[in-house]
Amino acid sequence: MLNNKKIVIVMPAYNAQATLKKTYEAIPHSIVDDIVLVDDCSSDATIEIAKSLKIKTITHEKNLGYGANQKTCYQEALKLGADIVIMLHPDFQYDPRLIPALASMIAYDNYDCALASRMLVGSAKNSKMPKYKYFANKFLTAFQNLFLNKNLSEYHTGYRAFSAEVLKSLPYEKMDNDFIFDNEMLALIYYKGFSIGEISCPTKYFDGASSINFMRSTKYGFGVLKVSLLYRLAKLKFKTKLFFD
Repeated sequence: MLNNKKIVIVMPAYNAQATLKKTYEAIPHSIVDDIVLVDDCSSDATIEIAKSLKIKTITHEKNLGYGANQKTCYQEALKLGADIVIMLHPDFQYDPRLIPALASMIAYDNYDCALASRMLVGSAKNSKMPKYKYFANKFLTAFQNLFLNKNLSEYHTGYRAFSAEVLKSLPYEKMDNDFIFDNEMLALIYYKGFSIGEISCPTKYFDGASSINFMRSTKYGFGVLKVSLLYRLAKLKFKTKLFFD
């Protein structure tokens, strides 16, 4: 708990047996009230390890996708009475020790949403992000900043904190079940007038770390362009499927 705000960590998991324990042990448990892991039909021992760590574990009977996994995560966190919900991937690419910094940005009413950015102060280059990911990230972020009229350093980090008010305000059940869900979330947060802050976050790249393949990355990239265009059309008072009041 921080400033009397209940903090719940959600972990969308898929085949995370190699890194789950390490990620869990690095969490600053003194300020965290609950941890929820949602397993999206892993084929390894992710569920068994989660239960051995006494993590509240929800299982999908079939693989529903990354976005669908997050939907379950947020539903469960809100059921637990969370004031702040932080998504932490269990693949140990993001540093769990930054949880207090992310939570503080919301707990003390500075922002409604907080992102751990890999693109601030050279974090991505220093952590050896693959070049194609780096340049794609820069291009898509510039495109989205232009169409949303914002100035984020990146829209594509998976390490995020949300106030309960934000999650209760978003129609995320109607959103994509795959990776573009992440981008839809941020565009809708801006569309509904909420604020987003950022901190710098070094990221680890190693064998076994989760990553989407080139084809799915390409699909995601086109999805980002589409979300940006729909946002701009909505701001111009055209009705779109994604952005509505």
